[in-house]
Amino acid sequence: MAQKIKLSTIAETLGISTATVSLALRDSPLVAANTREKIKDQARTLGYIYNRRAASLRTSRSGIIGVVVHDIMNPFYGEILKAIESELDRSRHTFILSNHYDSVEKQRTFVETLLQLGGDGIIMSPAIGTPAEDFDLAEENGMPAILVARSMEGLDLPTFRGDDSYGISLATNHLISLGHRTIAMIGGTDQTSTGRDRYQGYVNALRKAGIEVDPNLRIPGARSKQGGFESAVHLLSLPQKPTAAVCWNDLVAIGLMNGISRAGLVPGRDISVTGYDDLEEAAIATPALTTVWNGQAEVGRLAARALLDRLAGSHEPDGIHLIKPEMRIRQSTSPYQARQ
Repeated sequence: MAQKIKLSTIAETLGISTATVSLALRDSPLVAANTREKIKDQARTLGYIYNRRAASLRTSRSGIIGVVVHDIMNPFYGEILKAIESELDRSRHTFILSNHYDSVEKQRTFVETLLQLGGDGIIMSPAIGTPAEDFDLAEENGMPAILVARSMEGLDLPTFRGDDSYGISLATNHLISLGHRTIAMIGGTDQTSTGRDRYQGYVNALRKAGIEVDPNLRIPGARSKQGGFESAVHLLSLPQKPTAAVCWNDLVAIGLMNGISRAGLVPGRDISVTGYDDLEEAAIATPALTTVWNGQAEVGRLAARALLDRLAGSHEPDGIHLIKPEMRIRQSTSPYQARQ
């Protein structure tokens, strides 16, 4: 019954025009605020449900935005998503979320479904191995795409992410300034722009300080707490014992610190550890984690704004837009002390 309520029904009960009701339900400033609220209250009382499909036929816009990321269980993406949602709320857009878990096929299915629903645009942290044709599928069907967190070689779409090479060099240089020379890098993968850039930042910092890059001190793969925890065994078994570790992200760093503690050592004293992203959990970890703020909230806000501007007819310049990271120095790092 609720879906049978029409705008004209609401208009008749209030003695106003159907056009005024329509404008009020779309939050048009052409209708006074108190009148808008009165109309909305009456719509709720009568059980009116906004018909987005019908509205899209009238406006050529569905108000639906797609967002697809690697894994929303990672708080890094949660913070990006929160900022995207806040920005989309301002323009009364809603979003549909999908995790691709680095499955190109799953990501492609989501894009196709979004096109079938008449989605207005899509914000993506692309899956590893995404071909350019998948972005063309969206763009050629009038659904602009914006990238976040990861960039794609040979693709010139607007991309918003932190400056990963610079950010990881901040962490590495911090450890070098404390006197550490045997510094491991834990986690990440060369299959993503993020992984390649962060490793390069680590390498550049070591070389600039005159420290030889030892490939045995790189322990790739981990991107979660569990991965970081398991990496502790590898780290502590290395012939040349590291005195410090630069981690792919905060989750890996916290997992690594737990593994170090399980082995009877004290993270921050016996082995210095840095994270990356400055998640909320970093400041309350034990010890409090020295990390790099990566601007994920700013990434989400700028990406959403760029997409909305495109839909409004303006055009954010293509290419990569970098957020400059900042160090957050806490208790998980300390000056190098020679082992007895």
